[in-house]
Amino acid sequence: MSTIEHADFEGVERLALVLGAEIVSTFERPDLTQYGTCDQVSEIMIGEDKVIKFEGVQKGDASTLILRGSSEHIIAEAERSVHDALCILSQTVLTKKTVLGGGASEIYMALKVDKLARKTPGKQALAMEAFARALRQIPAILADNGGYDAYELVTELRSVHEKGEYQMGINMNKGIIGNMHNLSVTESFKSKSQSLISAHEAAEMILRVDEIVQAAPREREDL
Repeated sequence: MSTIEHADFEGVERLALVLGAEIVSTFERPDLTQYGTCDQVSEIMIGEDKVIKFEGVQKGDASTLILRGSSEHIIAEAERSVHDALCILSQTVLTKKTVLGGGASEIYMALKVDKLARKTPGKQALAMEAFARALRQIPAILADNGGYDAYELVTELRSVHEKGEYQMGINMNKGIIGNMHNLSVTESFKSKSQSLISAHEAAEMILRVDEIVQAAPREREDL
């Protein structure tokens, strides 16, 4: 019978959950203990480390993600990206609402804000125009990250959105604009809404700062 020594408690909790087992601290009443089951337990090598692999657990929807990279920085970045993706996925399951991705929603919002700015008198129109420009930066940065011509794609997007083709966004696979609905490119509504709220709050806080207080530099003594 194989045993596992020095397992962390958090890992044991997750393992007991997927195996349908009960964690016990003593062996006084083994007849009352709920034992977990799985199809196969094996020891495998991942890189230079040995790990225990459980296959065919009772809760088949449970799985383990193994992240590997050439440096600690890359692994930390991958872990952060996976964590963000899982958080967005959980919120999408709860809210059930999605918006079109690929910059389609940002261009659509910028178009509506620009139209409202043209009807708004006074300095408020300038702030609204700046907000619209900030929204258009999202698809521009998306195109830059993919190595494409951001100015060409964003201007083309604005043109087709003006014609009422609101489902058009950036096809990152080909570097052209495409129908995000047909390509099944969507984003979480909750995540998109929170991003806009956070950006608005940050801009408002910066605008409210009248002056930055800075300490005078320390005088150097002549040596």
